[in-house]
Amino acid sequence: MRYIIYLFPVFLLLLACGGKKESTTTIEEHHEESTLVSLTEDQLKAANITIGQVEMKNLTSSISVSGTLEVPSQNKAFITSLVGGVLRSINIQPGSYVRKGQTIGTIANTEVSNIQQELISINARIQYSNQELDRQRELVRGNAAPYKNVQRIESELKGLRAQRSALQRQLSTLGVSTGSISSTLAIKAPISGTISEITSQIGSNIDPNAPIAEIINNSELHLDLFVYEKDLPKVAPGQIIHFTLTNNPGQEYDARIYSIGTAFVNETRAVPVHAHVINDKTGLIEGMSVTARISLGESVYPAVPDAAIVTNDGKDYIFIVSGKKASEEQEADHKHEPAPEHSHASEAMVFERIQVIRGASDVGYTEIKPVSTLPQHTKVVVQGAFFLMAKMTNAGEAHEH
Repeated sequence: MRYIIYLFPVFLLLLACGGKKESTTTIEEHHEESTLVSLTEDQLKAANITIGQVEMKNLTSSISVSGTLEVPSQNKAFITSLVGGVLRSINIQPGSYVRKGQTIGTIANTEVSNIQQELISINARIQYSNQELDRQRELVRGNAAPYKNVQRIESELKGLRAQRSALQRQLSTLGVSTGSISSTLAIKAPISGTISEITSQIGSNIDPNAPIAEIINNSELHLDLFVYEKDLPKVAPGQIIHFTLTNNPGQEYDARIYSIGTAFVNETRAVPVHAHVINDKTGLIEGMSVTARISLGESVYPAVPDAAIVTNDGKDYIFIVSGKKASEEQEADHKHEPAPEHSHASEAMVFERIQVIRGASDVGYTEIKPVSTLPQHTKVVVQGAFFLMAKMTNAGEAHEH
């Protein structure tokens, strides 16, 4: 009997410890994150929850890339003079549009007048030699002079004509008239385009081939983009690109791929892709940074409206109408909340949070790839998902406290 009395307290102590262990386990399970959230009919109306379903949509998939605006070398030019001189006049300013061959200024150069004088002198000598040649031919026919005189004059004429031709070409290249003497030389635009910079001013000495101004023709403006190796098989000439300026994303422009590089750029795993800018080019300037999307064409994808997807802790989710029951924890929450008038527990609708991966996005819809398989004909919250996520996260914070 004495042994029984001694053992009874020990039994009670073991029973208490076992109860504490079970209680601890219950608490740990109680704090596991739930993927369910329930709303009453009144809450559904207040949050404007709209139910829909996953739809098969024609969406345009794309690749996001970055790059810069460039002008081909043949559409950029420096305005120069082929000979030195003093700049007498300049008829342009930055932003002016000029046509190919248009006179943009003049320089003074005495060498030009010397060339013109030499040409006039040679023309006179050619005229005299022609007359002398006719006279010597008459003398040869009358046996009054040897034939070698005719040969000598013909040889001199060939040399004079060659000199005249060279001088004429030189003056023509300089854009100077061959009929009068002048020391003023016109400077002409080599291409059509817009003046981007002027580097000389009136009265300055101009060295041959030193730039006076620069012209850029934006009509052939193109994009230099960089596509990484993994995306390269998806890119082909003819694809349309939609791009915006990095510092001004408000307006979208279009371009079309015309060339794809065949080597990686420096030490990167990116290949250059070139595209012509099409349609409107207003506001575009060489050197601007752009953010672009290369369209890969339309395909049919399972998609939901953009508003159906919510992000939390870097992951994307949708909410579906669940056939599951709310957890005991959620039911307890509802018990502590004051029940709305005319509401019953059976009126609550349960939603389950499902993680998804975003895909192509277009026309207000986004492709979804659920992490776990969804049952057929699943009903999805297409409006009000943000409210459900807020309620779920607030409830989690409340339980932590």
